[in-house]
Amino acid sequence: MIGQRILVLIPHPDDEAVGCTAAIAKARQQGARVFGALLTNGVPAPEMLWPWQRKSHIRRVLRRRHEARRAAEVLGLEIESEQGIPTRTLKSALGGTHNLIQRLIRHLNIDMLWTPAYEGGHQDHDVTNFLASAFRSTLPVWEFSEYNYADGRVRSQEFFSPNGNEKTIVLTHEEQLCKRAILNFYRSERANLSHIWTEKEVFRPLAEYDYAKPPHAGKLFYQRFQWVPFHPRVDITKPGAVCRAIQEFRDIQESNPARQPANAGDETVDD
Repeated sequence: MIGQRILVLIPHPDDEAVGCTAAIAKARQQGARVFGALLTNGVPAPEMLWPWQRKSHIRRVLRRRHEARRAAEVLGLEIESEQGIPTRTLKSALGGTHNLIQRLIRHLNIDMLWTPAYEGGHQDHDVTNFLASAFRSTLPVWEFSEYNYADGRVRSQEFFSPNGNEKTIVLTHEEQLCKRAILNFYRSERANLSHIWTEKEVFRPLAEYDYAKPPHAGKLFYQRFQWVPFHPRVDITKPGAVCRAIQEFRDIQESNPARQPANAGDETVDD
C-alpha cells in the first residue's frame, strides 16, 4: 500500500488525521513522499450557518486552513492543492475535481492514491471515493476507513464489509499519542471528532462499489440527525441525491469522454 509518491485525497481538513496519520508516518519512514489535496475547505456554505455566524465565514475557512497546515507540518504531508468550495458540495464539483486530481497525478508523478472509503460517513467522503475509482486503471488506489453507521452502530477505523484484503496498522502507544495530538490541532472540529478511535488504521485496495446505490442499507452516518429541522452541523442531503450526482457525471463522461468539464472552486497548486 506504500508507493514512492503518494497522493492522499482529503475531502476536508482533518480526514488525513482521522484516517492515515500512522500510515503517512510509515510511508515517509520508507522514503516515500506523501502529498495531499484538500478537496473542500471543510466549512459549510454561509447560508448553511446560523445567521449570526455568517459574517465570520471567511475566518472559519482560514482557521480550518491553518489547522490543516499545522497538521501537515507535523505529518510531513505536502499540501499541493486547496479547493475553495464548501463542505457538502463536492458532488456539484465532480468535473473540476476530477480534472484537478488528474493534473496532480501528472504534475507530481504520483504512483499511488489513498482515499476515504465509500462507507456513508460523509457525502464528500463517498464522492471522493468515486473520483478515486476513475484512476484505478492507471495506478493503485487504496482506501481507508474513517467512520460509518452500518447496522445502526458507530464504527471507527473499521470496514463494515471486509473482503479479506484489509491491512490493519495497530498503533503503538507513541503513535496513538501523536495521532491524538494531531487530531487536537483541529479544535474547530473537536465535537465532530469525539467518536474517532486511535488504536488502529485500516486500508485495503479500493473495493468494487455500485455507486448508483448508497454504501449500505439503513441509515448512513451523516443521516443520524436529519430529524432536526435545521442545524449547521447536520447534513440534510439524502443519499439518493449523492448517487444521482455521481451517475449524472458518469453518464456525461461515457457519452463524451473527450469532454473537459469546467474547473470548480478556487484552487492552488504548488510546485
